[in-house]
This record gives sequence, structure tokens and C-alpha cells, in this order.
Amino acid sequence: MTYTVSDDATAVHIPALRELFASAWWAATRTEDETRRVLAGSDVVITVTHDATGQLTGFARALTDDTCIALILDVIVAPTARGTGVGALIMDAVLSHPRIAGVRSVELVCQPDLIDFYRRWGFTDQVGASRLMRHTTDPALSRPSGSLSPSASRPSSPAPAPAPDPGPAHSR
Repeated sequence: MTYTVSDDATAVHIPALRELFASAWWAATRTEDETRRVLAGSDVVITVTHDATGQLTGFARALTDDTCIALILDVIVAPTARGTGVGALIMDAVLSHPRIAGVRSVELVCQPDLIDFYRRWGFTDQVGASRLMRHTTDPALSRPSGSLSPSASRPSSPAPAPAPDPGPAHSR
């Protein structure tokens, strides 16, 4: 199988990307407008297309300040192309992109079953005392810790109110 890798965000076919998003639990409900805004707001967009069929088989995007940090988001491989090397093509393309290659720290969030995959590019889950924190209105992104299933039960009671802010001297 041969694939074409592109970083041309303007060439992304929105319906094909929405179909790919539908295969990822965290992106499945994105509207056409949200998909357009995701593309417009991304600094790097990578697509992988299957040459024989023209099917969009892979996607990723990144946000970056071009110096200190980059955040890779929405690494998605079509279910029919998983295990064929498309994910590796995506990661190679993102990490070698001129806007990412020289950045000091490249970050991503993944499910535990993908940690070994990302380790191939030097990613580690050993990040000291750092913790991922999230403020979201998307219930799919606020599952209980350790839950892998997108249909996992969600807390039935509201989250407790945050503790009062002790001020800048204590908020580091």
C-alpha cells in the first residue's frame, strides 16, 4: 500500500475529515463548523491519503510557539488502516515538520494502550510531578481516571467546587 502525506491544511476535504473524526471517540461529534475552525486554528496539519482509493486514512495536527513547546492533537488513523504503518507516517511527518522539529518540548495526550507506540519517537510518560489538568464542557473528555471506554459511566453528581485560589505566591 502506498500513501501520500501532506501538510496542506487548505486541501483537506472536510467531509472526509469528519468521517475520520467519527472513528475517534473524542472527535466523533464535531460539526462541520467546528472541523473548519480546528483546521484554521492549527499551526501544523498532517494528512495521509491512501493512493489507490483516495481515502483519507490518517490525520494529526499540532499547535506550537515554534520555540519552546508544541502540542500534537487528534492523531487519528482510519480503522481500516490501523496496523499498516499510517500512524508512524503521521508521527514522522509531524515531528519532522519545520515548525515542530526544532521545538524544545513536544507534548501529546494518549490513552494508556498507545504509550508504547509513542515511545518509538522518544515520548515518555515519566513527566516528573506534572499532571494533566483539564477544564471542559465535553463530557466525553471528563471520564473517571483510568477509564478507557468512551461509554464508561460518568459521575452522576456534580464535581465539587474548586478550592479557593490562595493567590499567585502559592499557585505554582
